[in-house]
Amino acid sequence: MSKNPIHIIGGGLAGSEAAWQAAQAGIPVVLHEMRPVRGTDAHKTDGLAELVCSNSFRSDDAENNAVGLLHAEMRLAGSLIMSAGDANQVPAGGALAVDRDGFSDAVTKKLEAHPLITIQREEVPGLPPAEWDQAIIATGPLTAPGLAQSIAEATGADALAFFDAIAPIIHFDTIDMDTCWFQSRYDKVGPGGTGKDYINCPMDKEQYLAFVQALVDGQKTEFKQWEGTPYFDGCLPIEIMAERGVETLRYGPMKPMGLTNAHNPTVKAYAVVQLRQDNALGTLYNMVGFQTKLRHAEQVRVFRTIPGLENADFARLGGLHRNTYINSPTLLDASLQLKSRPGLRFAGQITGCEGYVESAAIGLLAGRFAAAERLGHAPSLPPLTTAFGALLNHITGGHIVSDDEPGKRSFQPMNVNFGLFPPVEAVKIDGKRLRGKDKTVAKRHAITSRAQADCRQWLGLPAQAEAAE
Repeated sequence: MSKNPIHIIGGGLAGSEAAWQAAQAGIPVVLHEMRPVRGTDAHKTDGLAELVCSNSFRSDDAENNAVGLLHAEMRLAGSLIMSAGDANQVPAGGALAVDRDGFSDAVTKKLEAHPLITIQREEVPGLPPAEWDQAIIATGPLTAPGLAQSIAEATGADALAFFDAIAPIIHFDTIDMDTCWFQSRYDKVGPGGTGKDYINCPMDKEQYLAFVQALVDGQKTEFKQWEGTPYFDGCLPIEIMAERGVETLRYGPMKPMGLTNAHNPTVKAYAVVQLRQDNALGTLYNMVGFQTKLRHAEQVRVFRTIPGLENADFARLGGLHRNTYINSPTLLDASLQLKSRPGLRFAGQITGCEGYVESAAIGLLAGRFAAAERLGHAPSLPPLTTAFGALLNHITGGHIVSDDEPGKRSFQPMNVNFGLFPPVEAVKIDGKRLRGKDKTVAKRHAITSRAQADCRQWLGLPAQAEAAE
């Protein structure tokens, strides 16, 4: 049985998770990370698993939310990313948000301390050499140009691309708390939270309309060399949303529902800007949903018109970078292996999944699949009924090909969601079919209950009832 190392290119969330899973299976790993030898447009440190956009892993509700279910499955699988996230959480209502520096530091130290993991700080300029018979490319949306070109040449298809935008971060002590107040939407209490985990900045109708117009009129950064690159709808710049209609933001990141102004409870805000804690000290807050391509000077000018942020000091302003991903359903098999080159796998956002957790989950699977092959076993694929399986199936062939536009690739980045899961049987209570919201909630509970049971079975863990005894 060969114990040659598995080579993993990229030390982001997916690469870090893949390295951990393979090493935990007893296989030596060489993790290649180009930072700090070569930087990127978005990274600020040389830490592994650095979070370059939001610090949120989104909902941690495993019963009612698909990403919360994915959290639960990853914890069952011994995920390094989830354990580091849990250990470095900051309050965020019903979401799991983390101190980004503490999180990256925890992942880096765990990988550096593992006896089977070697970290090499170097750029891999092209596809892995043939002698790396088991390798994983997890270079993410910021893949170095040389490697991206090699991938395109090897697959015979250009990488697709879309814009991804970054939200600003504000120093807490420059926020006017006589205008703003702490409250989670609907007072929801999440992991490590209190129900008062967001700072809320209220706007009346006149202020809101003026703000929307300022976003539309503000000077934007131009990227002529990227013209024609589409945005991913899950991470639209705030000004792009504003351009789609004056009410768009009120039904998106600035919706006022579930919030009561602590300073003026009888007056309902017309719109609300929310800020979420970004570090464990509580000294930094990021603007939720405020990814932007506004020029830096324009960001300061426009965002200081938000009530409570008139004197805001920005620790980081928003930015824009390009994401790249391959046409995975065409190029990869069900175990994330390049069809044209056995032993070479892809993981993370470069496969066309979207989101920190999803990227790490695909890294987890790629690491397990590569380790299984190194041990002489066929990879064990997760059931389609699990969050792992539903996401993997979308990436490797679960999308719909358009018959109306032959030749056009319809595969797009996607977060995990309940639409990717096989349907459940109609849910009844006392013999009666449920309708409306009750039906939706019951179906989600049925999907998540089935998923966790099937995931335990796939991982060889005892059933939930047995585990509790």
